[in-house]
Amino acid sequence: MRLLIIRHAIAIPRGTGGIPDAERTLTPEGAERFREAAIGLARIAPCPDTLLTSPLPRARRTAEIAAEAWGGVSPRNVEALAGGSVAAVTTLLSRYPPGATVALVGHEPHLSELLAALLGEADADRLAFKKGGAACVEFEGPVRRGGQLRWFLPPKILRRLAQG
Repeated sequence: MRLLIIRHAIAIPRGTGGIPDAERTLTPEGAERFREAAIGLARIAPCPDTLLTSPLPRARRTAEIAAEAWGGVSPRNVEALAGGSVAAVTTLLSRYPPGATVALVGHEPHLSELLAALLGEADADRLAFKKGGAACVEFEGPVRRGGQLRWFLPPKILRRLAQG
């Protein structure tokens, strides 16, 4: 299995007056910058078989932008990606066949914790995702046995890849 892990793009800052955390959306700049990053992502990662996303608006919109860049895939909301446990996400991933490519869009610190667990790394802080950043992990066997990191890219590099 190939797993693409994507952190949502730049959103309205936490604590912005009158906007609950669960309702924060992407900023116009965040959407535009991720649109370009998603083109770079689509250049290095083929369209996934499945695109899973946190249902929170900032992640959902990021997933929709990625889906536009890939074409042929629609995001599916998964509550566990809004802040569920690593165990819940790995259980979900274990349901996919070995040859599948699965992409997921979520939030920090959950994504770095997931990546660390999948790689057998104790220090999740070393694997923190930038907003709009992405990683690719490949698994030879079951997800529970861990995988190999193929790449881990900040959005700046993804945007450069979009330029050719």
